[in-house]
Parts: sequence; C-alpha cells; structure tokens
Amino acid sequence: MATSLYVGNLPFTSSQSSVEALFAQHGTPISVNLIMDRVTGRPRGFGFVEMEDHDARNAIAALNGTDFEGRTLRVNEAEKRPAPRRW
Repeated sequence: MATSLYVGNLPFTSSQSSVEALFAQHGTPISVNLIMDRVTGRPRGFGFVEMEDHDARNAIAALNGTDFEGRTLRVNEAEKRPAPRRW
C-alpha cells in the first residue's frame, strides 16, 4: 500500500528530479508532485511524494528536519483532504 508524504520548506530552486533523487536514497518514490503557483508558475515551496508504506516511514525518519539545499525540510504523512461538497 502506498503512503503520500507532505514535503514542506522546499527551496524554490528544487526540481522534481532533485526531490525524487533525495527520496530515492530511502526507498522507491512512486510519484513526486511539486506544487506550483497558478498565476506565476513558480514553485510554492512544498510538494508531495508517494512511496510504499515501509519506504515512507524510513523517509520520514531520515529526512524530517534535515537540510536540503540550505533549507530545513518538514516531512510527514500527508493529511487526507475531505471530498469537495457538491450541492
């Protein structure tokens, strides 16, 4: 089963491949999604990485609070978003 991880405080210069390479040291990333600003198209400084449960736990333990390109990462399990309300 896969777990989605929230990755916060990413440098605005990070790329999808650099984040994927970082997490690949602790397991196999299934997907990496960096969030971009809709108006400017620039990175917003956070994203999501999906990994298998065991790999995700290893990545949280190894990467939360560590330095990545000069910024201290925040890595934890992503909270589930409630489904949008349809009227």
